[in-house]
Amino acid sequence: MMRDTMRRQFQAKPGIVAALDQSGGSTPDALRRYGVPEAALVDEPHMFDLIHAMRRRIITAPAFTGDKVMGAILFRNTLEREIEGLNTARFLWRQRGIVPFLKVDQGLLPEQAGVRLMKPIAGLDETLAWAASLDVFGTKARSVIRLPERDGIEAIVDQQLDCARRIAAHGLAPILEPEVLIDSPAKHEAEQLLRDVLLAKLEEATGEYPLIFKLTLPEEPDLYRDLVDHPRVMRVLALSGGYDRPVAVARLARNAGMIASFSRALIGDLRISMIDEAFSTKLEETIDALYDASTIKATLA
Repeated sequence: MMRDTMRRQFQAKPGIVAALDQSGGSTPDALRRYGVPEAALVDEPHMFDLIHAMRRRIITAPAFTGDKVMGAILFRNTLEREIEGLNTARFLWRQRGIVPFLKVDQGLLPEQAGVRLMKPIAGLDETLAWAASLDVFGTKARSVIRLPERDGIEAIVDQQLDCARRIAAHGLAPILEPEVLIDSPAKHEAEQLLRDVLLAKLEEATGEYPLIFKLTLPEEPDLYRDLVDHPRVMRVLALSGGYDRPVAVARLARNAGMIASFSRALIGDLRISMIDEAFSTKLEETIDALYDASTIKATLA
């Protein structure tokens, strides 16, 4: 019953998906942008205490509710901790009405054929069983595309779909994130090829489980419209990929059916030094801007 309710919300409710899943490699940079001095990062346990405090402050802010934030992606270290006496996933769902997802990838292999595949995910089945025992609805796995090379992009999509099958077998909904880098020297061509390969592979894929895609905001507006409308696809999320918030919002508004799942463009204006009122006001302004770009689309010429 709970998962059915989550599914209905995630499939149809207007809103955004917060990307709060910075892991070991990206955590120091996230904390520096938040205003934590590098000298404070004395060791890894303390670093994760600091990032959890930042996430807790965001998650408990008045504007961070299921009214506009209908999902959130989290790192395992966050889900192993509590907020106000509840496991973080349970707090999100039971107290805020937000559908929780778990980041499961464990980094990337060196580039080959213009892409970086995911490293083999150690202990994936055990992690999925653990997540399913909590109020976790789904997962996210990221890989990277730099160049429009068919062999590389087909390898990325095959790996993502194979991972999705394993995730769905545990009753969880997979978010597939084959990110095209925004500084790719051939970004538009890579995006076109990725779209074509995804659509072709979806026709070959077996199984009844729905898929969620998280894709870089494209150069060509509505490039991913066929994926948005595909019967196997639950939602198409947009990642900002390093675009600042004004650029990300403008691009998102020109892509029908895509909704924000931003990290830097969501929390980039928040600072540890802010008093709670200023922190909440800035977060609310940002959520409102991302929500509007996700739900009110520009008219394309």
